[in-house]
Amino acid sequence: MDVRSLAWRTDLALLQYSGSIVEDHGDHLVVRTPLNPVFYWGNFLLLATAAVPETMDHWLRRFESEFPDARHRTFGVDGADGQLADLDPFTAAGFEPECSTVMTADAVHPPARPNTEAVIRPLASDGDWAQQVELSLAGEDADVTPDFVVPRVAAERALVDRGDGRWYGAFLADKLVSSLGLFTASEGLARFQDVKTHPDARGRGLAGSVVHTASRWALDELGARTLVMVADPDYLAIRIYRAVGFTDSETQLQAMRTPND
Repeated sequence: MDVRSLAWRTDLALLQYSGSIVEDHGDHLVVRTPLNPVFYWGNFLLLATAAVPETMDHWLRRFESEFPDARHRTFGVDGADGQLADLDPFTAAGFEPECSTVMTADAVHPPARPNTEAVIRPLASDGDWAQQVELSLAGEDADVTPDFVVPRVAAERALVDRGDGRWYGAFLADKLVSSLGLFTASEGLARFQDVKTHPDARGRGLAGSVVHTASRWALDELGARTLVMVADPDYLAIRIYRAVGFTDSETQLQAMRTPND
């Protein structure tokens, strides 16, 4: 299967770097992460084209045959210009549809209101990474548990230790309050991961400052020519990314049904 989506290509590259397995079945990919079976977007099917009502039973059976012990159901749809309506068959089956904005930049500039209080640097020590676990859990829903977060952060640290990228953090009084990852996905292409600011520290220009710092490093030192970011089009953070030079390029389609749905 020739993956067209820039978002999915970079997602798959980083998942494989972290030990996930990608199996090509022609009209879909099976992505599995044996070390973290509760990682919804590490254990999913990526469809070459959008499902239609007549094929939904087929795809649900296919997922269940590949992940018989999974309590979640997660599907991605390849393509660069999909629309939320393409996920209507999933929505009718009780899934939560998601249409994300894929953003790119080949140059960046500082945010209009950069944060000048925080120390922005790569995570390095055991203590830094322990704080990354705490930040990843802060303000999240009940289904984001340590059983999910701890192995995922360990995989992120392994990528950093291998030299595939960096995880940047903003520290106020030695407390990690905002962070993100940025990794090489292929020659000249780098992908952001998990931009997050602690709920108690939002509105202070931290995310924009960290995105700018990491972007400059990737363009100047990592050898990246294009930076890729995936954002919720309805969440205010997308304005932060646009403010430092990112522009909308594609859409990414996903559908998920969790154990609570």
